Amino acid sequence: MQQAINALLIGISNGFIYSLMALALVLVWRSTRVINFAQAGQAILSTYIAYEIVTRTDNFILAFIGGVLAGALVGAVVEILLMRTLFKHVSDGPVAALAPVIASLGLLGLIRSVIGMVWGNDQKPFFPPVSTNGFTFGSTTVPFSRMNLLIVLGAATVMIIFTLIFQKSNLGLALRAAAFQPEIARLAGIRVGAIRTTGWIFAGAAGAVAGILISPNDAITPYSLDSLLIFGFVAAVIGGLESLIGAVVGGLTLGIGLSFILTYIGTSLIFPATFVVLALALIIRPQGLFGSKAARNA
Repeated sequence: MQQAINALLIGISNGFIYSLMALALVLVWRSTRVINFAQAGQAILSTYIAYEIVTRTDNFILAFIGGVLAGALVGAVVEILLMRTLFKHVSDGPVAALAPVIASLGLLGLIRSVIGMVWGNDQKPFFPPVSTNGFTFGSTTVPFSRMNLLIVLGAATVMIIFTLIFQKSNLGLALRAAAFQPEIARLAGIRVGAIRTTGWIFAGAAGAVAGILISPNDAITPYSLDSLLIFGFVAAVIGGLESLIGAVVGGLTLGIGLSFILTYIGTSLIFPATFVVLALALIIRPQGLFGSKAARNA
């Protein structure tokens, strides 16, 4: 019983991180209809900036704020300089849907190269701001620490903020309109270009939060968030690329499921199980759990 509880706690903590990455992917998809595979690169670049700040100041809060702002800035730059230019020159034809994906993969490699040139490819220790020792209840110590609690609270706060923005604000309505009917949105007075940039800013910030929160559990390298991108993408597909709530549910479902596999079977089946889940999700419900038309308001 205790082993199952431990697996559940670990799964919840990991699931919130997966949800944040899924949320970043969903935000870009909902604002520009692009799957941004460079999200892992943007997130690790933001994390390295946070690492640089915390190394120089020994202040995690300042590093966190700086990293998130850097993530938002990188998101804006990517949309304005790369994606917006790309859409202007490749607006129709058979390559229109494929070009942004190829561009995002190329950007991922470019970001990794820049990080390698600036910080090197060796591991950098990113020390946690709070204890990573599990909480003790009587004679039992559970694998859920103050750092895990910080991850859950931080991720939950970000997800609540974005959900409220999309559900309750005119900005959220404009983001949806710019994605689904850009021409009609322009006629309604919405600055589609600026709104799409805002979606990328939000996604960059969410990805930065995910990277900064998960990295203190391990050393960072230019490739250290690649697995997070995979898990985040699968979580987004499970929940539905149209739904912010789906990103949360998908992330938690995947995190808890993989945690039980890790606990009772071992690490060898983590990635095979992830891709089996992705395949089943695409076969059984390709639009995701919350991927109906009604989920566009979620």
